[in-house]
Amino acid sequence: MGKLAGKVAVVTGANSGIGLATAKRFAQEGARVFMTGRREKELNAAVAEVGRGAIGIQGDVSNLADLDRLFATVSEHSRTIDVLFANAGGGEFATLGEITEEHFDRIFSTNVRGTLFTVQKALPLLKDGASVILTGSIGATRGMPAFSVYSASKAAIRSFARGWILDLAPRKIRVNVLAPGATSTPGWHDLAPTEDAHKGMISFVESTTPLGRLADPSETASAALFLASDDSSFVNGTELFVDGGSAQI
Repeated sequence: MGKLAGKVAVVTGANSGIGLATAKRFAQEGARVFMTGRREKELNAAVAEVGRGAIGIQGDVSNLADLDRLFATVSEHSRTIDVLFANAGGGEFATLGEITEEHFDRIFSTNVRGTLFTVQKALPLLKDGASVILTGSIGATRGMPAFSVYSASKAAIRSFARGWILDLAPRKIRVNVLAPGATSTPGWHDLAPTEDAHKGMISFVESTTPLGRLADPSETASAALFLASDDSSFVNGTELFVDGGSAQI
């Protein structure tokens, strides 16, 4: 029997990368998985890849009407949610002098506003004792050149977890932050505007990560499974780094 047998899980940002790998792992462990993402074609392909009865709902987490539609669909199929993985997010490089209102709003709308209202709108369906996982980043704890807005948005995620474990304490709902390092996902590789920049990013990660490489999304999914399952039943409000040690040096 899988670690999530009989449970219902919702994964946002499940089109690709960490979200897709986690949806796949949750399904393999017995969960009924609801997946959401902005790009419908990619989402449909991801749902087909996960299989096992997974259901996809296209939507943008920064759009509250899309979130209402997501949880209305979940409620049609299930009375409760056992695991919520608020994973949707993204980032772009911009030095301090290059930051625009559009850059700031785009990142904070998805990473901060989207995460907040994803969790808030899930509350009526979240089972008492449920597990909520938020996707943070090592960027919230260390400086990164030209990545300050993204890093600030992920620092907000860390603060959300600290406050929400108190708000949700009467319901015994756990809230933890999963903080990946550089992970080999389409979103990470797309950060580089040129091939030379891409090579530079990889070299930088290899030189600043004690394990000397990028993570595979499946490795982060394994950590998400730990936070989702009863194996972490007394883990609450923590930040779990899956970064090869790079945030510790």
